[in-house]
Amino acid sequence: MASIIKETVLRSRTDSVWQVIGDFETGPSRMAPGHVVGTRVEGDARVVTFADGTIARERFVSLDEDARRIVYAVVGDSLRPAHHNASMRVVADGEHCRLIWVHDVLPDDLAPALEAAMSQGMEIIKRTLES
Repeated sequence: MASIIKETVLRSRTDSVWQVIGDFETGPSRMAPGHVVGTRVEGDARVVTFADGTIARERFVSLDEDARRIVYAVVGDSLRPAHHNASMRVVADGEHCRLIWVHDVLPDDLAPALEAAMSQGMEIIKRTLES
């Protein structure tokens, strides 16, 4: 299984960043406006629509307020992975915070495309949450 980890320091308050990252319902639209063009909840899943037309169905797994960590599983998207689990965690770092984003995916050959998408997404998230 491929594990892709992206981490960045955000020049923002930890609590402010967590309010966005920990919001399962609207977090994607708030953290990456323009890149994510729609988010809606259907039962225990959210449907995320990206600007390039990709649609991902993500099932809520867990939310840990104390650890500032949210976990979700991608249960349907255009890549059709056999397994796709992800987490985002916000960690205090002095006056700022770190955002740690992890995706575990099978089959392994999906990793390069996912890593590229995560790199682009992380740049947008950083720019958005620091402004």
